[in-house]
Amino acid sequence: MIDQPKMPEDPTGKLSTLTNQPEKIPPRSATWGVFIRELFESIGLAVLPFFVFQSTIQKTLVEGSSMEPTLHNHEYVLVDKISYHLGAPQRGDVIVFHVPPEVAQADLIKRIIGLQGEKVEIRQGKIYINDQLLDSRYQINAYTYSMPPEVVGPGQYFVLGDNRGNSNDSHIWGMLPRENIVGKAWVKIWPLKEWGLMPATLHAAAVP
Repeated sequence: MIDQPKMPEDPTGKLSTLTNQPEKIPPRSATWGVFIRELFESIGLAVLPFFVFQSTIQKTLVEGSSMEPTLHNHEYVLVDKISYHLGAPQRGDVIVFHVPPEVAQADLIKRIIGLQGEKVEIRQGKIYINDQLLDSRYQINAYTYSMPPEVVGPGQYFVLGDNRGNSNDSHIWGMLPRENIVGKAWVKIWPLKEWGLMPATLHAAAVP
């Protein structure tokens, strides 16, 4: 009688079995499916930050002199598009907004002066809010025009350029609807020598 070879002992106490079955290879279509899925996942991860940036921040070119001396022609600013979803615009904020084509052919950038429900009047270059003189803590270019009293309606704002005598703004075409506001000017990015956050001194003082 021929002795049968003994199987090696299994330290776990369980006998292992060896098979001669060939290794299963996934079909080519399945391999391509995995590749395509991973490719789209990689692309998605790559472009997600771009879409997040675009939905929260916008680069805007300042065109013209209507915001001098605060902002100058051909300067670039970043606009914060998310803050006004968390809180209301405030007096003194510099904002970018849409206007009808008959007003301008591109978005405008101005400063919020009057809030909804307030009476705004301009007397020989001086602004009165609810009959109280507005003490502006930012520098403007002098002007002398007047505007009769107007009440800012619900969901509206009264905006002016800092270069008051040379600005296409609310004293010409009226109140700005809230839904037209794109966002708040946040930081200058060009030219590099002007780079920096919009200084807090640009905000107007509270009405007495």
